[in-house]
Amino acid sequence: MATYDLEEQEQLDEIKVWWKQHGNLLINVITALSLIVVAWQGWNWYQRNQSAQASMVYNLLQKSVLEKDSQRVRTASDQLLEKYAGTSYASLGALAAAKAMIDAGDAKSAKTQLLWVVEHGKDELRDLARLRLAAVLLDEKEFDQALKQLEGSVGPNFETIFSDNRGDVFTAQGKKAEALGAYQSALSKLDAADKSLKSPVPQGQSSAVYRELLRQKIDALGVSP
Repeated sequence: MATYDLEEQEQLDEIKVWWKQHGNLLINVITALSLIVVAWQGWNWYQRNQSAQASMVYNLLQKSVLEKDSQRVRTASDQLLEKYAGTSYASLGALAAAKAMIDAGDAKSAKTQLLWVVEHGKDELRDLARLRLAAVLLDEKEFDQALKQLEGSVGPNFETIFSDNRGDVFTAQGKKAEALGAYQSALSKLDAADKSLKSPVPQGQSSAVYRELLRQKIDALGVSP
């Protein structure tokens, strides 16, 4: 029994020595880990809360669009951009608001909404905003600015229509050779997309219909390929 007590005391002494040397460090590590866990949980809660609130504002915006209430559309969109910019609802709301503003004849406000998505949106939402902004600029004969939005890399689902729209801008400028190159590029991208079974065409059109439209645009140029 005495031997056992001696061994037990030696172990306790070793623990005391170890704790004296490393105890503060262990406490600091545990505290830091606890703070990280609490912060992570708090951030997740904040994100979920932000998303839930943004969803409510976005639903209000959609309702206002259907009711053609321009003032409420603008108010809801501003709230999304100011308070919930980190959520996808901000970009979705700005795109919806831009369309409503264009329909109401307010192209200036629509461009502001679309430019926000171009600068802050992500992936396909950003590409869609660039495409729509380019269309507005083309209508206003701001050709260089329209082309600027259509330049650079885009997601695979937008490559064909971006080339197509570049052709439209060049056509409006009277630059037939550039337009021909852009339309031919669109056709090539469409063929490649068809082969990969991922045919990106404008909503409401089949791949065959879209291909025919591109060919008609090429024929209308009156330029030999």
